Amino acid sequence: MTLTFAPADATGWPVHVIEADKLKGWLSGQPDPVVRWVEASGFNGGLGKHLVIPSEDGAPAAVLVGYGTAEQRARGRFHLAAAAGALPAGNYRIVSGLSAEQASEEALGWLLASYRFDRYRSQSGSAARLVAPEGVDAARTEIIAAGEALTRDLINTPANDMGPEALEAACLELAEQNGAQAHVIRGQALLEQNFPMIHAVRRAADQEPRLIDMRWGTAGPRLTLVGKGVCFDTGGLNLKPGSGMGLMKKDMGGAATVLGLAHMIMALGLKLRLRVLIPAVENAVSAGAMRPGDILTSRKGLTVEVNNTDAEGRLVLADALALGAEEDPDLMVSMATLTGAARVALGPDLSPFFTDDAGVASALQEAAARVADPVWRLPFWTPYESEIEPGIADLDNAPKSGFAGAITAALFLRRFAGESQSYTHFDIYGWQPNAAPARPKGGVGMGARALLEALPEVLKL
Repeated sequence: MTLTFAPADATGWPVHVIEADKLKGWLSGQPDPVVRWVEASGFNGGLGKHLVIPSEDGAPAAVLVGYGTAEQRARGRFHLAAAAGALPAGNYRIVSGLSAEQASEEALGWLLASYRFDRYRSQSGSAARLVAPEGVDAARTEIIAAGEALTRDLINTPANDMGPEALEAACLELAEQNGAQAHVIRGQALLEQNFPMIHAVRRAADQEPRLIDMRWGTAGPRLTLVGKGVCFDTGGLNLKPGSGMGLMKKDMGGAATVLGLAHMIMALGLKLRLRVLIPAVENAVSAGAMRPGDILTSRKGLTVEVNNTDAEGRLVLADALALGAEEDPDLMVSMATLTGAARVALGPDLSPFFTDDAGVASALQEAAARVADPVWRLPFWTPYESEIEPGIADLDNAPKSGFAGAITAALFLRRFAGESQSYTHFDIYGWQPNAAPARPKGGVGMGARALLEALPEVLKL
């Protein structure tokens, strides 16, 4: 599976993208046989519908793709991808009907329509290859598609093949491909080097916990990305019900998204100094598991009462964030499949983010709209700080009130992210529950493309 455009000089069947209310105008300039064919087919410009127009010898002469109405398009993304998946194999070239902004989004969607997770069963995506539309940066779009495919592959792989060891291997492979340096701290060495909460979360698991530290770039502003790498989450002694465990292979979705974004940054050669921190663990159950009521001392020195062993992600992230903050980066970002509360608030399609930096918030929201990667700002609501202070310890990993779960989790992380640099946290879902254009059911990146688009403004690149 290669998500690439057809060669720029390829002969491609012309594609006309037609809004529903502009079909009559387009037909008025066509020869009678074409008009009769379109009318007989019932093609009306409906969103995602397509029609192949044959030439006199029966070969395709052109393709019409419906673009519906503005109201219909507002209800989704990557609309041409639906048609791409239904077209016969061959090369295609969009010749009319899209603005430059639309062409950029649809070109990426067309590439992503070719994605399939085929590690365990033979599958094929779209065989219709697109010639990059005029004005679209083909190389950049292909790099972004490759980063998204990496994220999806990592999330889709089940935990028996994507435990901490395999996640480490994926990080090391990415580092080697891009000339980055990677260092890994494993097992008992985590305690020796003061990462006690990462070590505590995995005490019941067979595979050693680890902190993966990857660096790339020698000049420019410092960007640190921290991704939650819980490769499977049983809930620990606060055991999840079976229905809650079904998708827990995706609990390393933050790490997967960070790695996909790191690929984009490195392959595009952005002028910055990148650091990627991934605490990779499995939250399992055994006699050695951490217990509700245990009090842990973090790398930062703050004590944490474990009131729910199923709130383990924030524990491993806390030690990694504390390490990242010690270097005082210009921007630190964490990504994690952290709370069900975020899904209740915003559903699976919107990626909530938290930041105290108004410039970062504005840049992210504007960038997200440009690249069809929707995000929504939620507040670091300081008046809720008392909710994460249990009295017996400095912090509580799972406040009992049940209110504002995404916010209190974000506030917990902010305590470890330092005070002198800009910090942003994404509480992502990382999963497409129902197939949609360019997004088959399964793992999916969230927030990465928006952040990539915002970086030049945020970091003054």
